[in-house]
Amino acid sequence: MGNYEYIVSSLPALAIDWKFGEGTSFETYVSWIKSQLGNADIDTLDFLLSGYEESTLNKGFYETAFANPNQFIREFFRFDLNFRNAKARFLNKALGRPETMDTIDIPVGEFTEAGKLDEILSGTDLLAREKRLDSLVWDKINELTTFNYFDMDAILGFVARLHIIERWFSLDEETGRDMFIQLVEGLHDTAKSIKYVAPKE
Repeated sequence: MGNYEYIVSSLPALAIDWKFGEGTSFETYVSWIKSQLGNADIDTLDFLLSGYEESTLNKGFYETAFANPNQFIREFFRFDLNFRNAKARFLNKALGRPETMDTIDIPVGEFTEAGKLDEILSGTDLLAREKRLDSLVWDKINELTTFNYFDMDAILGFVARLHIIERWFSLDEETGRDMFIQLVEGLHDTAKSIKYVAPKE
């Protein structure tokens, strides 16, 4: 069902500081989008959404993503794996752990954002750092959908951006700082891997 033009034209234009209206949420928009899509496109959207569940993020998931017929899925998760691996290596260095600990070893090509990511991770303001990380992801989504106006990639890009907005929607600065301070302190008390720091789960 190629209902893309109607779907895209019905969705709001997003900025990273966009706010949900009263009575709406991430789930509201995703449910409506799914109601307008055919089964194959729903499966593609569900695959994107599954990539936000930490329990699914293993080597098999990424191998499946890289073989997906949808270009946005392939390229977004290629970036995502590079992003997570680079972040894990940065934390490993800071904590004196082996460089490849908690990384996923799949060849994914050049990570052009590596320098920018390292610069962000070196920041000392934890909340500002996390927001800058999200801005980096946001910019990548925009890059991947630059020439996609009324197609499935445009819809996937919208959902990916909306997910970033949803993570911060109900999080005030004081709460955010407390959460990240606790997270960093927890790194010294546990050997568990932290592959992606999420302010809201």
